[in-house]
Amino acid sequence: MAGFQPRASSAWADRLRDIFTGEYLHQSPLVEQAMGRQTKALMLQLDAACRAATDLADATAEAFDTHPDAEILNSFPGIGPLTGARVLGEIGDDRGRFATARGLKSYAGSAPVTVASGKSRLVHHRKVKNQRLAAAGYVWIFGALPSPPVKELYDRRRAAGDKHAAAMRNIFNRFLGCLHHYLFDEIFATMERAVDEGIHETPKRRRTIAGAFDGWPLDHGIISKYVDNAGVMPVARAGLALAWRHRRALGILT
Repeated sequence: MAGFQPRASSAWADRLRDIFTGEYLHQSPLVEQAMGRQTKALMLQLDAACRAATDLADATAEAFDTHPDAEILNSFPGIGPLTGARVLGEIGDDRGRFATARGLKSYAGSAPVTVASGKSRLVHHRKVKNQRLAAAGYVWIFGALPSPPVKELYDRRRAAGDKHAAAMRNIFNRFLGCLHHYLFDEIFATMERAVDEGIHETPKRRRTIAGAFDGWPLDHGIISKYVDNAGVMPVARAGLALAWRHRRALGILT
């Protein structure tokens, strides 16, 4: 018993032993025998359910590891094979499913809803969402909290006044933005930066002497600048390097 002194633990053990070995009223022998057999049958069902759950978890992890997107998902902190499989199963691997990161965030429920009327403006969390993906996201972020950058972001959101659930959603929102860029975008070609819950900024179109240019210049020098930047989260640097290394296999750059 954690937190108990040895003398207190001994006292509790003596009390429980007296309770379990005490004399109490009994049912008739046949009724007690029937209740014992029923309990044994329930324990066998529980054991079978546990073994089936273990087999399904092993099969899910094995199938997830063979998916082409598993390497990208595994590069994020806090995500394991089961959570990764749940996220991938809900998002899917159709590259044309979510045109923007905001669509994915709204689908997962991490992007808040802004209600404005006149001079009033209210921002609250989204209730209409994919509940399974939202639940997987909570488990994902909870497992990522030991990571120093994630913990720093969580503490910053709590210091800003967010409650625990709101801070977790904010981190999940950021992770989904990174995941969308890795899976669905042409390596940040339409980069979107989250400023606060429900507010996003997109870099303005850049113009050169040759004319208009959409997105960011994608060459090895620019990619290396982001990968070597210590201010960028490690998961972002790893994902960007991974996408650049496999750019031709993904059909991103030729």
